[in-house]
Amino acid sequence: MEKISGGSPPSPPPLSTPANVKPEVVEVPQHPERAAIPKYSMISRRGVGTSGCRISLLTNHFKVSVNVPDTLFYQYSVSIASEDNKAVEGKGIGRKLIDRLYQTYSSELAGKRFAYDGEKSLYTVVPLPQKKSEFTVVLEESFAKHENGSPGGSKCPPAASKRSKRSFRSRTFKVEMSYAAKIPLKSIALALKGIEVDNCTQDALRVLDIILRQQAANSGCLLVRQSFFHDDSRNFSDVGGGVTAVKGFHSSFRTTQGGLSLNMDVSTTMILTPGPVIDFLVVNQNVREPRHVDWMKAKRMLKNLRVKTKHNNLEFKIIGLSEKPCNQQYFAMKMKNRDGASAEAQTVEITVYEYFTKHCGIQLSYSAYLPCLDVGKPKRPSYLPLELCSLISLQRYTKALSSMQRASLVEKSRQKPQERIKTVTEALRSYRYDEDPVLSSCGISIEKQLTQVDGRILETPRLKVGNSEDCIPRNGRWNFNNKTLLKPTSIVKWAIVNFSARCDISHISRELINCGRRKGINIERPHTLIEEDQQSRTGSPLARVERMFELIREKLPGPPEFILCVLAERKNSDIYGPWKKISLSDFGIVTQCISPTKINDQYLTNVLLKINSKLGGINSLLAIEQSSHIPLIMDTPTMILGMDVSHGSPGRSDMPSVAAVVGSRSWPLISRYRASVRTQSPKEEMIDALFKPLANGTDDGIARELLVDFFRTSKGHKPKQIIVFRDGISESQFNQVLNIELEQIIKAYEHLGEVDIPKFTVIVAQKNHHTKLFQAGGAIENVPPGTVVDTKIVHPRNYDFYMCAHAGKIGTSRPAHYHVLLDEIGFSPDELQNLIHSLSYVYQRSTTAISIVAPICYAHLAAAQMRQFMKFEDFSETSSGQRSMTSVGGVPVPELPRYWADRDVIHLDNH
Repeated sequence: MEKISGGSPPSPPPLSTPANVKPEVVEVPQHPERAAIPKYSMISRRGVGTSGCRISLLTNHFKVSVNVPDTLFYQYSVSIASEDNKAVEGKGIGRKLIDRLYQTYSSELAGKRFAYDGEKSLYTVVPLPQKKSEFTVVLEESFAKHENGSPGGSKCPPAASKRSKRSFRSRTFKVEMSYAAKIPLKSIALALKGIEVDNCTQDALRVLDIILRQQAANSGCLLVRQSFFHDDSRNFSDVGGGVTAVKGFHSSFRTTQGGLSLNMDVSTTMILTPGPVIDFLVVNQNVREPRHVDWMKAKRMLKNLRVKTKHNNLEFKIIGLSEKPCNQQYFAMKMKNRDGASAEAQTVEITVYEYFTKHCGIQLSYSAYLPCLDVGKPKRPSYLPLELCSLISLQRYTKALSSMQRASLVEKSRQKPQERIKTVTEALRSYRYDEDPVLSSCGISIEKQLTQVDGRILETPRLKVGNSEDCIPRNGRWNFNNKTLLKPTSIVKWAIVNFSARCDISHISRELINCGRRKGINIERPHTLIEEDQQSRTGSPLARVERMFELIREKLPGPPEFILCVLAERKNSDIYGPWKKISLSDFGIVTQCISPTKINDQYLTNVLLKINSKLGGINSLLAIEQSSHIPLIMDTPTMILGMDVSHGSPGRSDMPSVAAVVGSRSWPLISRYRASVRTQSPKEEMIDALFKPLANGTDDGIARELLVDFFRTSKGHKPKQIIVFRDGISESQFNQVLNIELEQIIKAYEHLGEVDIPKFTVIVAQKNHHTKLFQAGGAIENVPPGTVVDTKIVHPRNYDFYMCAHAGKIGTSRPAHYHVLLDEIGFSPDELQNLIHSLSYVYQRSTTAISIVAPICYAHLAAAQMRQFMKFEDFSETSSGQRSMTSVGGVPVPELPRYWADRDVIHLDNH
């Protein structure tokens, strides 16, 4: 094991070691005497910042008054069973049953109003007469009854036959309600004073949120967590592929320094485009005609979706497709004798097509030759012709969006600040939450105006570029016009490859060389220009990439230091994934992918920023960083970590999650980072490979890699302070970060033979929230870059603040929400906020301030790069041979290519 201290030469290391530093390999005792790792709890706020210019702001929080603070909510557990005592679950049936229960047994329940979450919990403001009650509830469902049979339940329209009529089928359920707990509304008042009583505050807020959701559910809305969406075509926007974006609203109660508030915001979710099923399939699969539909793919897409039939207006759930076309799919149909006598009915085999055309009088056109929808039971199919069925509205689409769909969604969901404020305030007035009987019984009233809050605009950090020139960003932006890069690299042995893009790569080469020289980068002429041959273009993406590398090996005398790769498609190239995997993982060659539409100085400069940083150059540094004047960091070796976990696409529960951690290097710099990535069990949010002891006594974890790299690149200094930025977790997981992930980092540090544990500052950064800030006065606009808010709308006790470091040019800006969980280093509020603000200006791939600190952006980038590898590679077998697998929690998890895992984060790419 490597001890971070001086001594004999290291073993092995793959990374370069400073000449004046000699790390030592030492054996750590089997049972070292050390203090137990401390258990941490979240710290309280240590004051507020004062630096910067003051600015008056508005926010989408609405003040809530509680006039009956002594209210108690009584919680009851709800269980639902069918007549045969089988448990029944599902929010849809649950809400219908509780509504019918209230209608049927209102007097027995003393007319008490409910707040029901749709599953297992129900709340009242005063107790029910009985602590435990059981009710029998009857639900009636309408359906069309037939005497002559149907294809497993498919119904003729009532007008088609005198024997058809509307009937009702009754289903009986048992609903049991048992008293569970009391939840005092007073706990919210205590929380507003900074006093937390176990989980009572969160429980009380949850009840209030359930009341809001119930009101939306009663009006037929689609509920998605704390957002709701109306079936109103005015809120629909087609994003392509049979997917529609629907705008709705997020609403949740929050405790803040300024009191209880309702946070209300515009929200968007994806639904399947309602309408004829066949129209959806044609658009979803991007085919011209129904006969070109891939029915295996269609079967997977349609399963469990709900449709409505146009001939009798009934709803059904799809369980599959028929094996044969409508005009060949037979079913057994009972036919009574013409005299209607008591003679036994005759069973005949008839096709679904014949049944609907001859017995129901419905003319079918195109669907005669297409499969039918199966809306029956697994062992009792029931068939419906496709052209009679339409997808009902508000059915969520939970699969991953394509690049084109994401771009369309972003474009169509944007709202300017003025428009967003108008939409939210009008919605609050129209929903009339104050009139809800349960809320009004609590004495809750909600103001209709946005909350005013004071903010501060932090001073923009200065940057240093080439020739020690100052670069002063304006409105969160800067450029390299008439400037050179701070530490430009040189490119001698390189090549350009072109995957069928219609462009002149000779022209690109010349322009890139000329632009590079203006920025200080010495670029020699490329060793070779390689155009993809015509025959290769018809192959698979992997085959095309492998053929291109064969050409590279043929035309170059040895491995190039850099390859510029020209792709035909900018957003959704199938070549990108296998190209990056083979170039980085298999060959260790730095590449940059481009898909140019217009070659100009700005475009080429942006490309060169990425190339220079990947090859070890530095584009710019903070002025305080270059002069080593960063408070609390300049004098004490400090390491900065950025941590994130990326999960598989929706619907792919088998895909491993990717844990990505980046660590700063070359202290006292805070602009350079190195990445380490691991796969772990699907959907697992806590990083489990920070410390990974092996059977031979070594540590193969992420933290060790980054700690040793820091030591080697920082002139032999050990990190005495570690600042951790964690992304992607909710407030309920904060303690896990402190006492699971932080503990692993400490164990990794101790495993290296170190005794003095560094001081830690742990900060969680959230972008997935619904608080927006607006510049008040005159026209409502986005806030200026550098705006920070740490009063009024922040937590009453915990240490959090909002910061909008970037300039919002389009739509409405979303500030980052930072939560300081631990601060042993001892930053003042101003020091910490200015550090975080500065870390939004050190992202080497951009000439704009980014919306969240660079370490987290780099961790995102590392995880996304690995996700590309996983997307295009079968981990059980590849063209390069077998991929080793490990098992985590019983789930097979692929091991990463170690060469790539050990690379500097600046080598990572997205084009």
